[in-house]
Amino acid sequence: MRIFYFSLFLLLTFTLTAQEPADFLNGRKLGTSEVKLYPNPTFGGVVNILTQANADKEITVYDVFGEVVLKDQINGKTLDVSRLAPGVYVLQISEGQQTITRKLVVK
Repeated sequence: MRIFYFSLFLLLTFTLTAQEPADFLNGRKLGTSEVKLYPNPTFGGVVNILTQANADKEITVYDVFGEVVLKDQINGKTLDVSRLAPGVYVLQISEGQQTITRKLVVK
């Protein structure tokens, strides 16, 4: 009986510790997508944002204090960040039903 409870405990422990739900049929995690953000750090004032879907994106840029410093909607892959002062920012990229955050350094 001890072995049964111990096995049940281990099974529940391993199955409940996942951070994101997994799609076992396709072998990948749900809710994540491949996002490429370059150049990072940026010098020229333009950042390229590539995603798998390449659909319209709503971009919100936050500073280190959590205040919104730039909000833009792009239908291509280029975001103009020339208005931002040098520093570290957090980009929130919303595309369709997915929202992804990435760090951006402006020099």
